[in-house]
Amino acid sequence: MRLNKAIADAGVASRRRADELISSGCVRINGAIVVDLGTRVEIDDVVTVNGEPITRQKHLTYILLNKPKDLITTSRDEKGRATVFDIVRLKTRLFSVGRLDRNTTGVLLLTNDGDLANRLMHPRYGVTRVYRASLDHPLRTDHMRRIASGVELEDGPTQPCDVIIDPEDKTVVVLAIREGRNREVRRIFEHVGYEVKRLDRKEYAGLSTRGLKRGEYRHLTRDEVDQLYRLVNLTQ
Repeated sequence: MRLNKAIADAGVASRRRADELISSGCVRINGAIVVDLGTRVEIDDVVTVNGEPITRQKHLTYILLNKPKDLITTSRDEKGRATVFDIVRLKTRLFSVGRLDRNTTGVLLLTNDGDLANRLMHPRYGVTRVYRASLDHPLRTDHMRRIASGVELEDGPTQPCDVIIDPEDKTVVVLAIREGRNREVRRIFEHVGYEVKRLDRKEYAGLSTRGLKRGEYRHLTRDEVDQLYRLVNLTQ
């Protein structure tokens, strides 16, 4: 396996960033500094980045979880709160793709495929995330149009997105975005004067929790993994 892919698969950095780390002398194989970008490694080689050994994976794992409320998506929490890894208990070290805040529920992908995860989260690939938001009062049509066109947040303007108001209950809104900034959906609605009471991610990169109860998870099929790779123009 190429060294940059081994680093990416360990979740340390994207392949491009891994190349930068290699070129700058931050990477060692079996104790020796390596700067050749074409270097290949064997599964038994010890690879370190900035002195820290990376986790080498013989098998890549892809888990789809229907995240419940009140769980943190990091592997550890300094406050001792429950995490999604209290549900998904595997010996394989995984990390979350497209994190959800504690009070948000729904689709969460967990994997040890760092290269795929980095591309899925990168704004360049425009991966669609679909959310169902319940607001504190009905969404006005003019506000819906503002959100759809993009609003100015403190970290810059949001991209145009798809917005659908439930005709039966105008406090319920479906939003499809393609950026994935921190707390983006909540901040968008706050910007135009609404509080999000409940937020559920219905889809991520075409994956949904259909057939999974809250707190349940499953492994992705081979076809689903292939679809994700095609979506971000990545070869296996």
